[in-house]
Parts: sequence; structure tokens; C-alpha cells
Amino acid sequence: MKLDDGWAAIGERVRRIRVATGLTQAELADAIGLDDRSAVSKIERGERRIDGMELVGLGRALKVPLDHFIEDPPQVFARRSSALVAEETTEDETAMFRLQTALVAWRNDVRQLIGFGVLKVRKPLLYPGAQERQDDGREAARWLRKRLNLASEPIETLMRPAEAVGLLYAVMVLDGEKNDEGASLNAGDFSVAILNRQSDVGRRRATAAHELGHVLLGDDFSTDIGVHASKEDREAVIDAFASEFLLPAVVLKRFAVGLNRTDLIRLAAEYKVSWSLAIRQAELAEVISDRDAKDWAGQTPTYTEFMDSLGWAPQPDLEKVVVSPSVAHAVMTAYSRSLISADRAVEMMRGQIRRDQLPEVDEVDSL
Repeated sequence: MKLDDGWAAIGERVRRIRVATGLTQAELADAIGLDDRSAVSKIERGERRIDGMELVGLGRALKVPLDHFIEDPPQVFARRSSALVAEETTEDETAMFRLQTALVAWRNDVRQLIGFGVLKVRKPLLYPGAQERQDDGREAARWLRKRLNLASEPIETLMRPAEAVGLLYAVMVLDGEKNDEGASLNAGDFSVAILNRQSDVGRRRATAAHELGHVLLGDDFSTDIGVHASKEDREAVIDAFASEFLLPAVVLKRFAVGLNRTDLIRLAAEYKVSWSLAIRQAELAEVISDRDAKDWAGQTPTYTEFMDSLGWAPQPDLEKVVVSPSVAHAVMTAYSRSLISADRAVEMMRGQIRRDQLPEVDEVDSL
């Protein structure tokens, strides 16, 4: 929705953002220097025009880019949440708004770096095979591993495979929304995804692989893919892709018979997957019985069991490096060329670096 849709449309966006942010009309009026609450009420009803300075003030007070007022944020085409709700609720809408805001900011950062000429992105890679059944999702995972020369080895970090597929990650705290694991959207010539830093490593990687599946299997890049499948069926195909990509069934089949719980703990730790995913893949490979699967599901390994299985040298993924490497390099290049300020560089790096860790260069006005 564009600006010429009218002040009523802009006012409605102001209202939605204010409600999602948790501010009252009076609090927002005070934050932007208006005399009383009625002024905000008139803005939200489209009865009062907003000048440029007020629009900037609204953006600062509500902590959103200005384009949030000019046009509706892009539709999130993939969102993973550990909380299942029967229908949209005010709370859920607020969480979705926060996700959209974070995604738009991440997308805009990437676009700015592209505009500076310091970042090149890959056009999203699309899987050419069938993708109607869960087996198709697993075959897509094997196809991608082969294409990226990953064989069946553990993937140290999902950042690199994602970049190869045209997906750029940012790991951040999602405003305390622990139920939201992450989300992604189509930005045209590339995709972006955010992952919840509050999730444990196994769940974070599962979410990252899931978002990777959305891109590879064409969601929102092609309207004629998977049109016969329900949303639940489609998600099941993508989940199958994610599980197989992270821990290939062939790895488990090497045990043939006799896989014990200690073996599975070691594999889960080595491949950095959740215990539940490891059990599902072991069942798929038919190397554990239904009874073992049921018993082990209730015996989640402790932290020390995981640590001991790796000789006390774990390498958490998507934790220290929180933005895609190509983006991090582009940020540093832009900063070294004085295209962005130090504060902006820190902001774009999502907390991966501090201001005092940057080299001194000729400063620019904040961008």
C-alpha cells in the first residue's frame, strides 16, 4: 500500500505499530512532542496530516523504519514458532509485527550494502526435482549436499550453505518472544532470515535449515510450486528436508544394528542437532526399535553427556557469528571506506562487534 492510498491508510499503520509496541496514544503523543492524545487519535483516524519531522519522530518513538508508515511490510513467507495457536490473537499479531520489523530492518541493511557496491548476493537456488512428499524433501537435501560437496559430513556452520542458496541469516534476540524460533522473507534477488538467539543450538540450527528449505523449494519465489499441498503438508516436506540436511540417514545406517543411546548422543552432538531430531532420523534409518525410540525420547541427554561425547570441545553454531559472513565483510568494507559510521557498523553487525573493536577511520554522519 503506497502513500497515495491516503492519510487514513498511514494512520492505520501508525495505530497498528503503536498497539504492537505497547504504547498508549498519550504516551506516543508525549514521545513525539504533541500537546495531547487527541492529536494522535486524529492521525490514526486519518483526520490529521503528518509533516516530515513528525514522521521522523514517529519512527524514532516506535522504533521502526519510516517505510513502515508509507507501505505495508512484506509478508513473512516462513515463520517457525514453538507455540501453536488456533487463531490469530492480539499477542500473536504483536509477535508477528516484531518479526516483520526485524526482517525489514535486516533486508534494508542488505539492500544498503548492495547499493554501496560492497556486497554481491546470489540469486536464490531452486531445487529442480519433485517436492510433493516428505521423501522428496529428503531427496532435495541429498541433492543440495552433493551440489555443495558436503557428502555426509557434519556441517560446521549453516551460514555458508545458506549463502550459496541465496539466503542471508541474522541471529538476534526476538524482543523476548521465546516461542518464535525465526522467520524469513523473499527480498527479490535474495532472501533474508532471522533466528532467535534465545533458542538452544539444536533448535536454532533446525530453524535455520527449515528456512533454507523454504528458499530451496521455491516458496514465495514461484507461485506454481506445491500448490496442491496443504500448509501442513508443505511444512512436513520442508521439515523432512531440514532433518536430512542436518543429519543424513545414511550416517545412521552405517550402524546397521546395534546403535545404542551413547552412539546417538555422540552423533547428535557431532552434527549439532536436537535429541528429538536425532531420534526421528534413527527411526527413519531403521536402526532403533520403536520401543527404544519411545524410551529414549523421555531421556533427553544432559549437558554433560553432550559435552563428554565430544571430548569437552563443543562448537556451537550461529552463536558467535551472528550475521552471514559476506554481509559482515561488506559492513567492514563500507566502514573502512567511510560509507557508514562506526555506530551504524555496530548496528548492522547485530552485536557481533563492539564500537571499541573497530579501527579508526574518518567518521561520517550517521547513516
